[in-house]
Amino acid sequence: MGWMHNEEGLEKTAANYVPLTPLSHLRRAATVYAGHTAVIYGKHRKTYAEYYERCTRLASALADLDVKSGEVVATLIPNLPAQAEAHFGIPACGAVLNTINIRLDVGTVSYIFDHGEAKVVLVDSQFVELAENACQRMEGNPPLIIEVPDDAAGFPASGRHQTYEDLLQSGSADFNWHMPKDEWESLALNYTSGTTGRPKGVVSHHRGSYLMTMGTVISWRMTLNPVFMAIVPLFHCNGWNHTWMMPVLGGTVVCCRDILAKTIYDAIADEGVQYFGGAPIVLNMIVNANGEDRREFDHQVEVFTAGAPPAPATLIKIETLGFNVTQVYGLTETYGHVTECVWDENQWGRLVTQDRAAIKARQGVAFPMMEHITVMDETMTQVAMDGQTQGEIMIRGNCVMKGYLKNPEATRESFEGGYFHSGDLAVQHADTYVQIADRAKDIIISGGENISSVEIEGVLMGHPSVSLCAVVAKPDAKWGEVPCAFIELLEGENPTEGDIIAFVRSKLAGFKTPKTIIFQQLPKTSTGKIQKFELRGQAKDLN
Repeated sequence: MGWMHNEEGLEKTAANYVPLTPLSHLRRAATVYAGHTAVIYGKHRKTYAEYYERCTRLASALADLDVKSGEVVATLIPNLPAQAEAHFGIPACGAVLNTINIRLDVGTVSYIFDHGEAKVVLVDSQFVELAENACQRMEGNPPLIIEVPDDAAGFPASGRHQTYEDLLQSGSADFNWHMPKDEWESLALNYTSGTTGRPKGVVSHHRGSYLMTMGTVISWRMTLNPVFMAIVPLFHCNGWNHTWMMPVLGGTVVCCRDILAKTIYDAIADEGVQYFGGAPIVLNMIVNANGEDRREFDHQVEVFTAGAPPAPATLIKIETLGFNVTQVYGLTETYGHVTECVWDENQWGRLVTQDRAAIKARQGVAFPMMEHITVMDETMTQVAMDGQTQGEIMIRGNCVMKGYLKNPEATRESFEGGYFHSGDLAVQHADTYVQIADRAKDIIISGGENISSVEIEGVLMGHPSVSLCAVVAKPDAKWGEVPCAFIELLEGENPTEGDIIAFVRSKLAGFKTPKTIIFQQLPKTSTGKIQKFELRGQAKDLN
């Protein structure tokens, strides 16, 4: 037995046990990095001491508005300083942060206000009308609107609401932050972009976000005082928790209102941006930028990409421009990224570009703060790690949500058998690296054969005329479904449908080759994900 069976007097105390929270990072940075630049947006530059004071005033002002612990405060703001401040100031008054996607329709915003019971909402002036209309449609009590003007971008205050700066002035710089008594307390409420039905409210806790910020530092191989650009919207898994992470390293957050190739190149060249995350569409934008939008820079930029597997052709092009891309994978339900394609130089260092890119497009292995991420079949049995047998990605670890707000049934289903069921289909390689095959709903079943839309898209992206593409199922009288490709072309290119079909036919089996090619702009979500459900509707109408 040994002496460890007698643990009397070894209980948790205030001295040796403190609930984990990302709020602690900024409290520390306010002293340790007081004079270091924390946030940049055009002429707006704030040190850590100033950033901390602004977040404190926000917390104080919200408390004065009678926002109580556990109540929800929402935001409708692009990636601007006020959105970064909300990530600390809202939880610092004990409230739960609910960042809402600025591109949602009025009905969905109204639903989120109602479902989350937001008490206050901070709204960028561009979206004030959206918030007002959403409030009018609500069944419950509407949130108080606080307006966040952005004069530099041409969005001055409407004059109809108290402004954010006035709100901050009303708060006290001496306000004592509400730190969680229990690390399981709710920190954030994020609504998943439901492609069908109403979005679900994902609730996350302080512990998970704290561990995400620590795990990311390791996986991104970060050192002190990094310069990071906020491209992933902060209303999307809280920007993968990167804004909560920056103070632990004394890093600088460069804000980005509109995601344009020129803005990104300028920030890298002028501010020395070294890190950013983004969907493959952002990589595409950088690769296809006009000559006048590009800038020279002499350091390597580290990029986390997620949202869909980037095409090997895009990866090959971007790496020659000075960017090192790491594929990561996760969901709103997992606070953002929880797997990474850890690069093994000994094993893969000598591979040629195409083969390197094929490995880099894998979603990889679990981040350090996760317990176990693997691929299982319907009976929750591990699939063969042969790179071919498909199953569902199953996730267990500290960065899995508490559950879905007011939806115990969906929560129970998603945690069946002690793992979070991702809904993503994947294969696993012999080295345990996971590789997404498709969302379950994106698989095309043609004549009984399962066809991966991702595989066809990877081939199409290798065509010299293709800028972006998406492949969906088109109903077919004979085969049930056949692949249909929607393509955005690069400027000045005009291949025919026959050219594209012949190109794919030369690389894939006949049954996998798209039967129809449509050249058009692709519908996208705010995070740059292609909205396949829209395209599925269009494909259905082609018959």
